[in-house]
Amino acid sequence: MRTEWDTIIIGAGAAGLFCAPFAAADGKSVLVIDHAAKPGEKIRISGGGRCNFTNMHAEPANFTGQNPHFHKSALARYTQWDFIELIDRAGIAWHEKALGQLFCDGKSTQIIDLLVRNMHEAGAELRLSTNVQTVARTDAGFALETTSGTLTCRNLVLATGGKSIPKMGATGFAYDIARQFGHRVIDPRPALVPLTFPEGRFAALSGVSLPVRAWTTRASFDEALLFTHRGLSGPAILQISSFWREGEAIHIDLTAGRDLFAALRDLRQTEGRRQLSTELAHHLPARLVEFLATEWADRFDLIQRLADQTDTALRALTDQLSDWSLTPSGSEGYRTAEVTLGGISTDGIDSKSMMSKTVPGLYFIGECVDVTGWLGGFNFQWAWSSAHAAGRHIAES
Repeated sequence: MRTEWDTIIIGAGAAGLFCAPFAAADGKSVLVIDHAAKPGEKIRISGGGRCNFTNMHAEPANFTGQNPHFHKSALARYTQWDFIELIDRAGIAWHEKALGQLFCDGKSTQIIDLLVRNMHEAGAELRLSTNVQTVARTDAGFALETTSGTLTCRNLVLATGGKSIPKMGATGFAYDIARQFGHRVIDPRPALVPLTFPEGRFAALSGVSLPVRAWTTRASFDEALLFTHRGLSGPAILQISSFWREGEAIHIDLTAGRDLFAALRDLRQTEGRRQLSTELAHHLPARLVEFLATEWADRFDLIQRLADQTDTALRALTDQLSDWSLTPSGSEGYRTAEVTLGGISTDGIDSKSMMSKTVPGLYFIGECVDVTGWLGGFNFQWAWSSAHAAGRHIAES
């Protein structure tokens, strides 16, 4: 069994598998290793099994991190259109959902199969069920002690992801190795994750969904909100979770930007005998209106007739509907988080090559880096773009 390699990539996920064929150009030897029994497990479960593999509108503004400029270079040199061309050539059918999100028509395993096939065709090898126990610097590169023996390489690529979805085997391995080699790690935290509230707060609304605007002081999103037994979920909440911090409030516009004050005031002239709650239920889910009638009973009487509502009262109610301030008690954590916020600081990484500025031959790609995309295929695009940057640099060096 071969033990010496030009490049070893730790992590057989989206970034690691995609990097391999670029790094293997011109006959360079490349090995991808992973502790899992199968490659691309997060790809397999993504998008409900159809893999939201990129977004048609991907641009630097869709990503967050302490350095808002770091990701621009990699994203510009390998775009969503490049990946779309790749899967078109492979004959993988796809479709667009809302907001530019692209999914396979078939199963997400098509993407995994494509990545593994391209890797093998380039001459790279894949070794699964292999745990890395230690990594050490050598005069020639790196030495890895693994459960299948000692492996050495000139270039080492860390593509092990973040801590999200631990049941899939996610760990903080990349952070540990980065710290070992002197890199700063920005405290990781769950991102794109449902937010929780005191037990039972929204139990009566579980399953209710509606379009909203959700915001914090850092960002806002116009998407759907879903009430759950544990709290709030849905795309709007998953998006805002990346910008929320413990102890802070989030704000929800239940009107989604509509002018309910004008609508209710006009109805007061023609339907004044109707209950306010009845008319609100034409604009909001009935179960939500029933919930708010109790939740806000100390401020608003939604059982009153429309005719009994003054302009001041209607304005106060619609202002509350358009800015409902809620303070989550926490999030559902890494168990359900789609990605990890934070990670290896980009201060110590070259943005063009993804190589360490202080340890030649050491590369960091994908989710382990402090670059986090919005919900909707952006994090896969970062995997493709950062992997391409590292792989091309390895091939050309």
